[in-house]
Amino acid sequence: MTETQRILIQVRELLQSFETSVESVSVREKVTALVPAFDAIRELGKSLIPNGLSLSARDRLLAYFLLYPRCVLREKELAIVAGISEWARRVRELRVQHGWRIVTGVTVGQMIAVGDLEDLGIGDASLSVNDYMLADNNQDRDAAYRWNIANEIRRGSQGGQDKILKYLRANLGKPVSGEELSYVAQSSEWARRVRELRTEQGWPISTKMSGNPSLPVGVYVLERDRQAPSHDRRIPDGVRRQVLQRDGYACRNCGWSHDMWNASDPRFLELHHVIHHAHGGLNESDNLVTYCNVCHDELHKREKSG
Repeated sequence: MTETQRILIQVRELLQSFETSVESVSVREKVTALVPAFDAIRELGKSLIPNGLSLSARDRLLAYFLLYPRCVLREKELAIVAGISEWARRVRELRVQHGWRIVTGVTVGQMIAVGDLEDLGIGDASLSVNDYMLADNNQDRDAAYRWNIANEIRRGSQGGQDKILKYLRANLGKPVSGEELSYVAQSSEWARRVRELRTEQGWPISTKMSGNPSLPVGVYVLERDRQAPSHDRRIPDGVRRQVLQRDGYACRNCGWSHDMWNASDPRFLELHHVIHHAHGGLNESDNLVTYCNVCHDELHKREKSG
């Protein structure tokens, strides 16, 4: 007999015992009579994870997330697997201290609202406020260190957008989660502030939807500590995405794509105006072409020297 089968028998016996006495006792006696069954059901939930009863609540939650990566997991099922009332704290520990990219429905909703996320890649399902999803089953080993930086910046006197930019610059070229940026900014408008940094101030911040489709859901990367020229900041996100998709997310000159990224050659993709703004060129897809930043810089150097 498995542990799950043993506990299931116990639950049935406890519920049957409760049923026989339910008509003859007070409300409080009924409630207290259900406590053993409640505890047994918790044990039953724990037992569903392989070796679950010998694991901590955090370990059981991680095992469950890894069984179903990129699947929407509801709060009640996580509570059952964890078997404790403090399950949400354990999820936060997995994200903050242990570097698992677990996104919440709150963060995803805020990203969708500003156009930084459209396709979750999970069919027709979507995350409600109290849902969770493991966006990437590769552990982020630097997460705990980054959260220490986030705490320092969060305590500063700057506005939310300035704190976000400071945090992105402190993690230049590294993926950071929307959960981190929300925490740093201390604002439900954090996703809008990130979008403004990209579209109005010209900081090359990539997401899955805007520049780097290989990024996990809910992740941002400041590609380079340099703002785009003012005329390039006026390219609408929808047009930028259309051009990148048309060009296969690769440089039209050298063929570089994010699949070729490495720490010794940290390129990123930019859009070049075929007819420059100064000559009446428009921010439309027919007048834009994808280049990596190296080829883009070289092209402008040649144009100036020519």
